[in-house]
Amino acid sequence: MAKLRIRLVLSIIIASMHGHMGVASIDIGVCYGMNGDNLPPPSAVVALYKKYGINSMRLFDPNPQALEALRGSLIEVSLGVRNADIPTIASTQEAADSWFQSNVAPYLNDVEFAYISVGNEAIPGQYASVIPPAMQNLQNALNARNLAGIKVTTVVSTATLASSYPPSGSAFLPEASSTLSGVLQFLSAQGSPLMINVYPYFAYASDPTNVRLDYAQFTATGAVVVDSNLSYQNLFDAVVDSFYWAMEKLGVSDVGVAVSESGWPSAGNGNFTTPELAGTYNRNFIKRIGSNIGTPKRPGAHMDGFVFAIFNENLKPAGTEQNFGLFDPSMNPVYPSLPPAKG
Repeated sequence: MAKLRIRLVLSIIIASMHGHMGVASIDIGVCYGMNGDNLPPPSAVVALYKKYGINSMRLFDPNPQALEALRGSLIEVSLGVRNADIPTIASTQEAADSWFQSNVAPYLNDVEFAYISVGNEAIPGQYASVIPPAMQNLQNALNARNLAGIKVTTVVSTATLASSYPPSGSAFLPEASSTLSGVLQFLSAQGSPLMINVYPYFAYASDPTNVRLDYAQFTATGAVVVDSNLSYQNLFDAVVDSFYWAMEKLGVSDVGVAVSESGWPSAGNGNFTTPELAGTYNRNFIKRIGSNIGTPKRPGAHMDGFVFAIFNENLKPAGTEQNFGLFDPSMNPVYPSLPPAKG
């Protein structure tokens, strides 16, 4: 598995908890969403990443302005394929080569690509059946150029799971299983991870009576859920292991995961969404990914991860969806005890 070599200055989160600047070498980046009409230009965003030492970025689509701004930045990129483009890429090798030539090849000399993710939460859905051939066609394009170090994958959410509790009882939805079987066989052959979006916030907010806050925020001091011989102190580990169990039920046990999104909104749902809760979750998520301790089911398994997201985005649906950012559009940290960004 390609390892994202990242040095992240944790002041954007850790300072609000401990009152000091902290630096950690960890395998984590931040998603760069663009659903806002008041966001700074990509050149300023890249400068913001560099200012705070965030050396990995997830792009949801091959935005030319962002890719141009990334030239020479040394920021590693996880590049998304738009869902609507999947059928074309899957249709012929020539179509996949054309997509690659337009969206990746021009930047190869001075942008470092870690992943190409074919679709975002497109399984199950209208594009699901053509994801495996699209992945294979893009892999062929990479292989032809000796670029096998770039990992081709896809992004799925917990909506692909028919059940996730207990983790050992997890299985994929019947309507997702046929596509995911092909996806997992591809990932196994290539040594690439499945990208998963993991949001303990939503489980807690939808059922606070049965989902404890400390379990959702990584702050429980002992086992909260016991599943046979496996004990869980946090919901994040339980969700990741649910994917491992579900993959094994499709006959694949050697595919890892990368966490393509995780975060906690700082506003939009009353006391469920405060800057303090958002800061606590994101800090602990960063620490969890950086620890490389794996999960109860797969101790020591490596996971790359991405915090969602760099900005609050005002064109997303009103409420929590607009409030997942580490920064506001003026590029000041959202958590109020942090110093404002300079420059």
